[in-house]
Amino acid sequence: MTTTPPGTDELRKLRVRVAALSRKREEAVTQLTALLSALLPLDDLLADTANRSEQFDRSGGGRTGQLAVAVRQQTEAAHRMLRAELARHGVHPMDLVGKIPDPVEARATGVEPHPTAPGGTVLRETVTGFRHGTDCLRRADVVLAVPGPAPAAAEQATPAGPSGGGPTRERRNQPRRTSRSRRRQSLPLPRKPSKRHR
Repeated sequence: MTTTPPGTDELRKLRVRVAALSRKREEAVTQLTALLSALLPLDDLLADTANRSEQFDRSGGGRTGQLAVAVRQQTEAAHRMLRAELARHGVHPMDLVGKIPDPVEARATGVEPHPTAPGGTVLRETVTGFRHGTDCLRRADVVLAVPGPAPAAAEQATPAGPSGGGPTRERRNQPRRTSRSRRRQSLPLPRKPSKRHR
């Protein structure tokens, strides 16, 4: 008659517990990764809104410009809060500009000539990549540099227009319109004397 050595039953129970805890940990990591991945489009949206409101602020004036500044400040504050919360959970944006991209972390979506950047290095990120610890949570979309003149320099090197001086500007057929807020900021126009009612 064979007898089980003492402690074998406890060892089997311990293995079952370790397997159950490992499954729970994997499920928790999967849920956390899914949640963090779902927050990344919100980061993109906040960054895009901040950029658009900054462009709107440059083009607008008066009250519209003040509203654009307020929207940009609120959006940037929300973006900083989101980035801080992501960093608290170990999620950090990749900084790939000027580096040779790793295919696991970045996907090249285009090339652009640049006079000083080494060929094959990242010129800019069109979609920000994120790491969760050492793992890649989302790949970055990047534009790579190739040797050549910058696009802005190539446009300035075009021959002069019919006027013969400097780069040509597109001619508008109609005069530029002045917004109501710009008119109010400029010197006030003389008003007509009002008629008195008898």
